[in-house]
Amino acid sequence: MSEIKAITPRDKDFAAWYTDVVKESGLVDYSSVKGSMVICPYGYAIWEQMQKILDEKFKETGHENVQMPMFIPESLLNIEKEHVKGFAPEVAWVTQGGSDKLEERLCVRPTSEVLFCDYYKKIIKSYRDLPKLYNQWCTIVRWEKTTRPFLRSREILWQEGHTMHATEQEAINETLKMLHVYEDFQRNVLAIPVIVGKKTEKEKFAGAEASYSLEAMMYDGVALQNGTSHYFGQGFAKAFGIQFLDQNNQLKTPYQTSWGVTTRMIGSLIMVHGDDRGLVLPPNIAPIKVVIIPIGDSEEIKSVTKTIAANLKDQKISYKIDDRDKTPGFKFSEAEVKGYPVRIEIGKRDLENGEVTVVRRDLLTKVKYPIDKVVAHLAPLFIDIQKSMYNKALKRRDSMIYEANSWIEFSQIAQNKSGFIKANWCGSVACENKIKDEFGMKSRCLITDEKITTNCVVCNKEAKYRLYFGRQY
Repeated sequence: MSEIKAITPRDKDFAAWYTDVVKESGLVDYSSVKGSMVICPYGYAIWEQMQKILDEKFKETGHENVQMPMFIPESLLNIEKEHVKGFAPEVAWVTQGGSDKLEERLCVRPTSEVLFCDYYKKIIKSYRDLPKLYNQWCTIVRWEKTTRPFLRSREILWQEGHTMHATEQEAINETLKMLHVYEDFQRNVLAIPVIVGKKTEKEKFAGAEASYSLEAMMYDGVALQNGTSHYFGQGFAKAFGIQFLDQNNQLKTPYQTSWGVTTRMIGSLIMVHGDDRGLVLPPNIAPIKVVIIPIGDSEEIKSVTKTIAANLKDQKISYKIDDRDKTPGFKFSEAEVKGYPVRIEIGKRDLENGEVTVVRRDLLTKVKYPIDKVVAHLAPLFIDIQKSMYNKALKRRDSMIYEANSWIEFSQIAQNKSGFIKANWCGSVACENKIKDEFGMKSRCLITDEKITTNCVVCNKEAKYRLYFGRQY
């Protein structure tokens, strides 16, 4: 980064602000491949942190990592018709290999349910083979018409869990367990408040019996689906002829789940926590928690810098030293653009008092600590930053959730405010579609912990459900 360019104010043009932040913070760059992005080292470091933390959680819950092929023969994809129909508009096809036309075209995987089922058919024979708890970290391709870095791309980095179980209840439990693993990660690692719930029949994943999602609200009030968990029942298993012998030597069909998250979560980090200076990262996900900025090059400053760095290393706190030949102002600005949770400034005047200056990125407040105690203060500071960022995001989200009890109320809110709208719904797809067609708002998920007190907000007939509605990225 040769210079710090001005970032468009967030409240002036949110889309331009987002693009400026992802570029200036060094997260991504555009490529010559239309619809795909270059994830730069700093952006990939954040993804590696996500992978590391989630992978540990998956393994703690008994899951194993595998790797499936990238290509899916068309005949294999067509085995589950409802699934194919849902993905057909986004599928990329390979029709030629080298100079030869392929006898059967190959789909570049948009998701891997059929690949896992094809494999499970071979390895599941007995109840002793169950459950199968697999996950893979991979790339998928979906031919999106409109793309934006991290939010929508034709090539996507993600993880997808695919499991098989002997009983329906085991599979349902797995679906919900992994949903809550994601929920814990979003709230306690990313500091993002999420609404967790079941999708409507219209919005559920193609081929699933039930889909559950984690809905995050961005700073501008627009929804970002930050993860999903699906219960498939026996649909795929029956289509692929997967069976096992139970304890009574009877042939049974297993029950299946699938769950996944993507690099889209990096987009949510930017849009929930970022500000007009750039990225703001919660300490629990930041690849670099502390940047040390020596102001000057005296031997004393160099010595203190080395001492603090050694203490950080001993405490296993990730850090970097910015001792480049740049002005302090440039370094401060870059640290803010990149969103390092804490910066430690080491200057001559502070050293005369035996102190250094600590700046927290989320509030941009400064505190002076004794040199020999500064590292000891960081652990509680990280906890406070993490909690403060979550509460700030939660307060903003809750201030942008509205309730509508009639079509007039819904219309007024949808036309004049950004955010989510809670409303009663009769269960009709026609009513769901009317809201989408009129206001560009989709149902996010069902609300199960609130009573239904009025009729359907669209048709005024008896309501069966309460729903969150919102515009989405």
